[in-house]
Amino acid sequence: MKRRSLKFYKKEAAAIRKKILIVSHRAKTPHIGSCLSLVEILTVLYFGGILKFLAKRGTGFEKRDRLILSKGHGSLALYSALTEYGLLPPRFLNEYTKNGSFLPAHLTYKPSFGLEAATGSLGHGLPLALGMALAAKYDKKSHRVFAILSDGECDEGSTWEAVLAAAQWGLDNLTVIVDYNKIQSFGRVKDVMDLEPFAKKWESFRWSVKEVDGHDVAALEKALSTIPFRKGHPSVLITHTVKGKGVSFMEDTIDWHYKNPTDDLLEQAIKEVNASL
Repeated sequence: MKRRSLKFYKKEAAAIRKKILIVSHRAKTPHIGSCLSLVEILTVLYFGGILKFLAKRGTGFEKRDRLILSKGHGSLALYSALTEYGLLPPRFLNEYTKNGSFLPAHLTYKPSFGLEAATGSLGHGLPLALGMALAAKYDKKSHRVFAILSDGECDEGSTWEAVLAAAQWGLDNLTVIVDYNKIQSFGRVKDVMDLEPFAKKWESFRWSVKEVDGHDVAALEKALSTIPFRKGHPSVLITHTVKGKGVSFMEDTIDWHYKNPTDDLLEQAIKEVNASL
């Protein structure tokens, strides 16, 4: 795997952030904060060469790693990353959420473009990823399965059933990344349904656990380059992130789970992202 420079990662992350802001503003859609907290995670997965993906169907295509974005309301972050990466044509992003669009507000299923599952009903993504990883084990396939979860959906019983099953079957080809930004739809996680001690919960379910700053690309790259963390066990990377990361007035607030920026606020947000380079 080729190591990337901090400058390279910052450039790609900024490009993805600007796409999220501009497209969301144009479409007047919510969930900007949820998308922005994902940016470094997706940047390292794709541009750091963690995910092995071939865009053309055939023998090579079936060997691709699968990524399930379980927090389907963060779809625009994935669409933006895939567009920047070159898997998704820009014209699709221009039609985001329009009637008949290729890209709805919650994720659609288009595997040849890197969209492996239709998600949005929280708590369903990990069970889907579990099934894919189990099938790969049965079929003796070498590809891996990644699932990105929100912290809020870790309130769901279906998530923990899948966590239990993955350990039972020793699915070391399954990696979960939790976007732990500490805010869910109705408030702070600790007030709605406190997850702590979060890492110890996963450990007690026999997962191999690591924790990193979810905006530290070097830490993300280092951790994701060593999966599985322990042979015979599924891996979970708990990433401590900031909702709305990269835009000062959006950071660490529930407001931008719902709001959409005015023209003036969009201009300010783009300036802040450009200033980060």
